[in-house]
Amino acid sequence: MKTSLAVPGGIRPLLMGLAASILAGCSLVPGNQSYSNREESAVRLPVQQGDVLAPANIKIKPITAELIIEMFNAARPPRGDGTSVAAVAGKDNPRLTGNNFPPTPEYKLGPGDIISIIVWDHPELTIPAGSFRTAEQAGTVVADDGTIFFPYAGVLKVAGKTTSEVRVMLSSKLAKYIEKVQLDVRMVAFRSQQVYVVGEVAKPGIQQVTDIPMTILEAVNRAGGFTQEADYSRVLLTRRGTTYQVNIQAMYDYGATEQNALLENGDIVNVADRSYNKLFLLGEVARPGSYVMNKKRATLAEALSDAGYVSQTTSDPRWIYVMRGDAEAPELFHLDASLPDAMLLADRFPLRPRDVIYVDAAAVVRWQRVIANILPTATMLDVTSQTKYPLFGGRQPY
Repeated sequence: MKTSLAVPGGIRPLLMGLAASILAGCSLVPGNQSYSNREESAVRLPVQQGDVLAPANIKIKPITAELIIEMFNAARPPRGDGTSVAAVAGKDNPRLTGNNFPPTPEYKLGPGDIISIIVWDHPELTIPAGSFRTAEQAGTVVADDGTIFFPYAGVLKVAGKTTSEVRVMLSSKLAKYIEKVQLDVRMVAFRSQQVYVVGEVAKPGIQQVTDIPMTILEAVNRAGGFTQEADYSRVLLTRRGTTYQVNIQAMYDYGATEQNALLENGDIVNVADRSYNKLFLLGEVARPGSYVMNKKRATLAEALSDAGYVSQTTSDPRWIYVMRGDAEAPELFHLDASLPDAMLLADRFPLRPRDVIYVDAAAVVRWQRVIANILPTATMLDVTSQTKYPLFGGRQPY
C-alpha cells in the first residue's frame, strides 16, 4: 500500500496563508482586486487647490441623465458671445495663450515688391521702355535698401509705406514739374512678406502675403487643405515668439469666427496631427488598447463599440469607469450598464482626448484567476510531497 508523505512543516503554513487570503479576497493575490463599490479614487491625484497642486482623492461621479444635462449646458457656447465660444473651444490646452489676435494693418511695401506708377497724360513716365512689356516687367521694383527711383522725383524711401502714402509722396515731388499732376500707384507683385504653413497640410511651404487679408483658414486652403491626420482643433500660430492655439473645429461647429485670425509677415502656422487625441480602453473589453478620436468627437458608447464592446464572459458591466486626468481638475465617472438602457446614457456621454475607460471584471472571474495562479503551485507542492529520494533511503531530506 502506497502512503503519501505528509506536507513539510515549512510549507503547510504557506498553503494555509494562501487559502486564507483567497477566502478573504486579499488584494495581495494577483487578479483578485475589485474596483467596484467605490465612492472616490483609491489613488490620490494632483488637484489644483488655490495656486498649488496638492494630492487628493477624487469623488466618483455616476453617469446619469442629470450629469449629462449639466455637461451639455456647460459646453454649449452662449449665442452672440464670441469670447465665450473661444473660451470653450480653447480649454483643452490652457498652456497655450489666447485668442485675441491683433488686426492685420494695411499692406506695407518691402524689398522685392513690384509696384506700377501711372502718371496720367504722361506716357513717357508711365511706360518708359515701350508698350509691349508686362506690368511686372514694366513695374518698379523696391530695392534691397527699401528705395525706388522715379524720374523727376529721384530716389524715394518706400519700405514700410502703403501705396497710398507713396502716391502722396510722388505727387508732392512731381508737382514741381507737372501742373495738376494725377498719378496712381498699384501693387503688381507681392514678394516681401510671407507666412509659413507646415504640419498636416497637403502642400506645406511658403505663402505670400498680399493686400487681400489672409486668414489662417485661407492659408491652409492655399496649402492644399488639411490632411486626414490633421487635428482641426490644434492649429498653432507662432507670431513674434508667442504661440497661440487656434481651434478651427470650433469655427465649424459653433461659428467661432474669432478663431480664424488674420495673418501677417513672418507668421508660422503649424497644423498638429491627431495622434494626441487618443482614448485608452482597458480591462474587460474585447480589444483593449488605444484608439484615435476623429475630430475629437467620440462618446462612451462609440469607444466601447470600437473596442468590440465589453467581454460577455468576463466583464461586470455594472462597473464601467471613465478616468479623466488630462484636465484642470481630474475627474472620475462611473456607469452602471447592467441594463441595456444605460447605453443610451453612454451614447450621450462625450469623451475627451486622453480619457481612460476601464471595465471591471466579474467577481467569479477574479476568483477563477486567483485559482489559476495558485493551482500550479499547489500541484507542484503536492507532487513534491509524494516524491521518494533513493539516495536518502526513500526519505525526504528535511
